[in-house]
Amino acid sequence: MEAVAVAAALGFLLLTAAGGSAGDEAREAAAVRELLARLLGPGPAAAFSVSVERALAAESGLDTYRLSGGGVGARVRVLGSTGVAAAAGLHRYLRDFCGCHVAWSGSQLRLPQPLPAVPEELTEATPNRYRYYQNVCTQSYSFVWWDWARWEQEIDWMALNGINLALAWSGQEAIWQRVYLALGLTQTEIDEYFTGPAFLAWGRMGNLHTWSGPLPPSWHLKQLYLQHRILDRMRSFGMIPVLPAFAGHVPKALTRVFPQINITQMGSWGHFNCSYSCSFLLAPEDPLFPIVGSLFLRELTKEFGTDHIYGADTFNEMQPPSSEPSYLAAATATVYQAMIAVDPDAVWLLQGWLFQHQPEFWGPAQVGAVLGAVPRGRLLVLDLFAESQPVYVRTASFQGQPFIWCMLHNFGGNHGLFGALESVNRGPTAARLFPNSTMVGTGMAPEGIGQNEVVYALMAELGWRKDPVADLGAWVTGFAARRYGVSHGDAEAAWRLLLRSVYNCSGEGCSGHNRSPLVRRPSLQMATAVWYNRSDVLEAWRLLLAATPTLATSPAFCYDLVDVTRQAVQELVSLYYEEARTAYLNKELVPLMRAGGVLAYELLPALDKVLASDSHFLLGSWLERARVAAVSETEARFYEQNSRYQLTLWGPEGNILDYANKQLAGLVADYYAPRWRLFMETLVESLVRGIPFQQHQFDKNAFQLEQTFVLSTRRYPSQPQGDTVDLAKKLFLKYYPRWVAGAL
Repeated sequence: MEAVAVAAALGFLLLTAAGGSAGDEAREAAAVRELLARLLGPGPAAAFSVSVERALAAESGLDTYRLSGGGVGARVRVLGSTGVAAAAGLHRYLRDFCGCHVAWSGSQLRLPQPLPAVPEELTEATPNRYRYYQNVCTQSYSFVWWDWARWEQEIDWMALNGINLALAWSGQEAIWQRVYLALGLTQTEIDEYFTGPAFLAWGRMGNLHTWSGPLPPSWHLKQLYLQHRILDRMRSFGMIPVLPAFAGHVPKALTRVFPQINITQMGSWGHFNCSYSCSFLLAPEDPLFPIVGSLFLRELTKEFGTDHIYGADTFNEMQPPSSEPSYLAAATATVYQAMIAVDPDAVWLLQGWLFQHQPEFWGPAQVGAVLGAVPRGRLLVLDLFAESQPVYVRTASFQGQPFIWCMLHNFGGNHGLFGALESVNRGPTAARLFPNSTMVGTGMAPEGIGQNEVVYALMAELGWRKDPVADLGAWVTGFAARRYGVSHGDAEAAWRLLLRSVYNCSGEGCSGHNRSPLVRRPSLQMATAVWYNRSDVLEAWRLLLAATPTLATSPAFCYDLVDVTRQAVQELVSLYYEEARTAYLNKELVPLMRAGGVLAYELLPALDKVLASDSHFLLGSWLERARVAAVSETEARFYEQNSRYQLTLWGPEGNILDYANKQLAGLVADYYAPRWRLFMETLVESLVRGIPFQQHQFDKNAFQLEQTFVLSTRRYPSQPQGDTVDLAKKLFLKYYPRWVAGAL
């Protein structure tokens, strides 16, 4: 009870500080009704009655919804304490009573007629104050090229999944530009400081500057427009948008205007040299610090208003210049003081990644200095990777500061079936019951979205559950039935196999970062071990194909068939690579040519064709979104190159090579496959000529291929081509019998 009381008290403090209980009930109800019409169409939407009443949550103060009605001739009544609560209640009804499914890859919304009645009035309150969404990196890996139509879809998804706290960081560079001009910087100096659009997340955290910039003037105008619409829609549901604040990083050019300022140059980041990293950090005691911080926040809130929660990360993946607790406390306190100078009700949202990322630096004294420098309840910490490496357990629940238990799950927006569902399922409850827990919410903080939707469906549901799901096997069976709109034994069996294999990662070694040889620059030292039995993936592939006569008309099923086929090919690539490596090391030319030839000349081209059959796996769509964001052909080429760099080299010299790897039609054919062909040809040449394989020389040659792809202007289809089922079957019939016979 003590832990619950502590968390509840902090929740109320944050509630008051954030002003989250205020708002227009009628506006929030109208926003949910409009969402309903967008989701179902005006006719079906008329069968629902939606209203918002704060009093519904008066006793607990926590978001609450109530469902009732339905049946022949009766409307379904959805009541929420906020717009978000009402939207979450609506989603609960569609999911549990109608068997519907809302997803990034496409929703299944076949409503039974008449709408099922709610047998007994159902009232549900969330166990915690917040359901948080996003990672600072999501803005770059997934959102960067979005227009308003795509943002509208995402905010609807957020509302339906009960999200009430989310980053809203678009447009901040336009505000910084105003501040820097007011401080005396020239436009040229500002242009030289900002990164390109695809790398803004790391500019915002002080990791990078300059790389792949500058930002065109049109970028600022469009992002300001988008931010206004994003904020208006979020607030219309009663969500709390988190705005950015000043973390202390400044352009070097500020030293020209203020030669006496006290700044420290940080170390390099991500294998970048100081041309693009080694950012400059304003000393906490410098009198310019509060001026810059207040100028920015005043200009920002004048433009966008505020909901009183602000995000800032001073030492994200960067070692502070001093480990002295006094320095760390001063650096933290100064950031907070600049916030409250403009907004006395400010609450600071801090990504707790720094404590997890460099545990050797962040000892108890250093962690305590940061956490103790802000009044208790005014620092809201995201335990960002809690499903794998929770920080709250080794910091005594962040030493009394409130925290949100977050599932990070995905790094770089990679494709690849992955999840730690058991850990995700049990983690929030364990954190809630931790001695003197200060947990005030749950969150989803992926670096990139649009993958592994089962993981996010579970996490969103857990935001409204007091206890874990009792039977994950039964839960995933229901997930499959809702996703496809019908129960099917083979499909459900496939999902149970995936649950016990790719979605059953456990331990601290679990990371949603795809390190498959398929998407990595080849070498003779590539790791191929996986935590699951590959035969489960191959068998799930067989079962999904067996379900195609019934389910092939379902877009979500076809998406999953592509995704599982893609995963099966990924497994086969690892196996053929192992064969080729063994043959090379044994100096066996024929087996090397056979295994290498299958991998590079058959398997990868076949994968590219399967990917090309689904709109979600097209490089052409990815690049077209970047081009459409531009206002001229010159800008379009610039944005496209930003996108190509992020997907591949990441930096000018492959600085974070393949971190953001994707398996997209076009990318497989023109980037991964040529690299593998070069590798296999180099190994064959090495054996034939009797000379050792030189990794360094191969890397130089591979870099030329990679750079050629980045600088290419080749256009790719943005519409799917080919029949998914037919292409997947051909691949299956060719390779599955070999797998079963052990004769790959």
